[in-house]
Amino acid sequence: MAERYGPSPPSRQPGLARRGLFTLSLLALALLTLSLLTRSLPTAAAAAPAQPSAPRLLILGDSLSAGYGLPAADAFQAQLAAALARAGHPVRIIDGAVSGDTTAGGLARLDWVLAGGADAAIVELGGNDGLRGLDPANTEKNLSAILDKLAARHIPALLAGMYAPPNLGPQYEREFRAVFARLGARPGVIYEDFFLAGVAAHKSLDQPDHIHPDAAGVRVVVAHILPLVLRLLGEVGHT
Repeated sequence: MAERYGPSPPSRQPGLARRGLFTLSLLALALLTLSLLTRSLPTAAAAAPAQPSAPRLLILGDSLSAGYGLPAADAFQAQLAAALARAGHPVRIIDGAVSGDTTAGGLARLDWVLAGGADAAIVELGGNDGLRGLDPANTEKNLSAILDKLAARHIPALLAGMYAPPNLGPQYEREFRAVFARLGARPGVIYEDFFLAGVAAHKSLDQPDHIHPDAAGVRVVVAHILPLVLRLLGEVGHT
């Protein structure tokens, strides 16, 4: 029997054609169904509600808020961020704290620190001014300029007060404390009378230098300031 080459016998062609048309019809139907489903379903971005970003909280300070002598997890900024998160108010901390800094130093670098923006600020400066016996009038001038810059950018501020060391005499101590009291009374400023309230003079909460709080002391500081920070965050967008 001779081998046949070329197309299949005519009797087989109609069956193949019908099966091909049927397959193409199924494919077209599947593509049409997929297209209709894609149009009817919202995209993931549209379906998911927008998540508000956490406010940016600047901490402009010195060694007390920079966490001098402590692991990062025990320092003021980390403990405050954790406490705020537990309270349902997560923040993004902008680290503007430098150990040894004075009010003049904080003022000098404020514009640079604010280059990326901020939504609220804690100003914790002045301790080194007091330790060095600097003129309280200059401390007031520098802190006032810092608060002015923040207000001009509509950034609500919390001013943390500081006491001068008693070895500089009662007059200097009174003048120094009066600086913070006056600035704390400024409209729009939230004021904490003393950053180290409940910790200063308590050796069990201090590091060996008896100046900086240890991890337990920082917890006391954070617990004391937390209600004011929550109030500060409540001012975001309203200044």
